[in-house]
Formats: sequence, structure tokens, C-alpha cells
Amino acid sequence: MSDGRPRALLCVGGGIAAYKAPEIVRALVKEGLEVRVILTAAAGAFVSDLSLASVSGHPVRSRLLDASEEGTIGHIELADWADVVIVAPGTADLMARAAHGLADDLVTCVLLATRAPILWAPAMNTNMWRHPATQANLATLGERGAEFVGPDAGELACGWIGEGRMIDPPVI
Repeated sequence: MSDGRPRALLCVGGGIAAYKAPEIVRALVKEGLEVRVILTAAAGAFVSDLSLASVSGHPVRSRLLDASEEGTIGHIELADWADVVIVAPGTADLMARAAHGLADDLVTCVLLATRAPILWAPAMNTNMWRHPATQANLATLGERGAEFVGPDAGELACGWIGEGRMIDPPVI
């Protein structure tokens, strides 16, 4: 049940920038939003459910086919609950799956089912960001109403300097 605050659903993709997710949650909560978090399977390798639950005040979900989460069609509940959906980090893989309408995990099911605005914070290697397939997926998502913030240029996890760095959490 909501307490009247605006509701943000943070979808965390499986890239190294996922470690910034708790900082994003803290910034959103500080701005007065109620925040829930869902993870792709790969995101769990970079950030823990416990840290995200601690800063959001809600359990973290990651599994589509979990009877305790999906007994009430949880992905539809989450899609309907959100006033805004934020995808951070938005990896090349997650952007591709969303652009092509795949619904093969909790995050992509929610992205397909929600009618809330979707804000993407892309994060990936420079070559991945500049690849024509990624740019086509970006255009497709934009044509469907998605908004984008970033990526930034700077030092990347791979050691390169260039575009692809996720925008700083307070900006999101």
C-alpha cells in the first residue's frame, strides 16, 4: 500500500555500475519518493538485495517465476504500482531486450507491462554504446516514449576513457 508519496521502481541491470544502485535509491528517497527495486539476474552479482532493501525499506525482487512473488502476478502489480520506472544501469543487453519486447525475466516483463514513464540511465563500454545496434535500440525505445539521461564521458570500468559511463546518481 502506498503512503501518498510518488512511487519509483528502480530496475537494476547487470553491469558494474549496478554498485551505484543504493546511492540512487538514497537520492530518490531523499527527494521524497517511495522506491522499490527489482534486479536482473546479472545485477545480483554486483549489488546485494540486503543493501538495496536497507535503503529502500522494501524487499528486493529478482525472480519472475517465484511463487511467493508471482502468486499475485507480481510483475503486473509492480508495473501498475510505479509512477515512474528508472532503469539504471541500462546495459546494452537490457536495452536490446526491451527494444525487442522480450519478457524473459522480471525486469523485462515489468518494462513491457508498465504504462508509467521509463527513464533509462545507460552504462556500457564506449564501443558498445556507439554500436549501430545499440543506437537502433535507443531510437526504438525513444520512439516508444522512453527518456534517457546520459551516458557520461569519463573513465570506464574497463579502464578506457570515453562515452558510456552511467550518469552520477544524484542526476538520475
